[in-house]
Amino acid sequence: MEESKALEGITYNSQRSEMIIPEYGRTVQGMVEHCKQLEDKEERSKCAKAIISVMRTLVPGDQEMRDYDEKLWGHLHVLAGFELDIDAPFPVPPKPIEDAGPEKLLYPHKPMQQNFYGRIVEDLIAKCIEYPEGEEKAALTLLIANLLKRQYLTWNRESVEDPLIRAQLREMSGGKLDAPAEVELTSTSAILQSKRKTSDAMKRKGKGGSRSGGNRGGGSRSGQGGSRGRGKNRRR
Repeated sequence: MEESKALEGITYNSQRSEMIIPEYGRTVQGMVEHCKQLEDKEERSKCAKAIISVMRTLVPGDQEMRDYDEKLWGHLHVLAGFELDIDAPFPVPPKPIEDAGPEKLLYPHKPMQQNFYGRIVEDLIAKCIEYPEGEEKAALTLLIANLLKRQYLTWNRESVEDPLIRAQLREMSGGKLDAPAEVELTSTSAILQSKRKTSDAMKRKGKGGSRSGGNRGGGSRSGQGGSRGRGKNRRR
């Protein structure tokens, strides 16, 4: 019971109001709030001068600056939320215009039909549907079908049948796109082979730096070895 009573007056900073200027601390901000509540203007002005002296001690700054005192009085009005009516040696600074920040980004909330294909593929399908009938639309439809097959093999290393890809293309396009059965898609082996080549090239690129570093070290060793050999020949 005694411990709970002792903790009753303790508050966390997360439960307190946000500090407007953290450099002055929460104590100065509390003093400003007390000054705002004083009814007599003369008393408020005296209290404000006392707060300024405390602020000058906490944040010394450059005392020789011309606008040093003016900045302190400006900070006092900022701490008071520009609601402090006092007799000050400097005019109240203009209240800054609050920046609303950038507009909120609108993320698409429409559920995807096939998550592993991604939303970009769905956007391509939607764009292809808008194309007029012709060779360009047929070529783009075939390109999307091959892209679906490549994406499918990214997550499923086993062979995939072309009829499945064509069926999923029809499903995702609402029956508006179809890759003709007589047109062959890129073979599974060719897709997997191209993926291996890309992966191997990336691995070689990553190891290239370490190998070149090793060659430089070997060259210096061979040079040292040659110099030792020549030195032995001279001694003989």
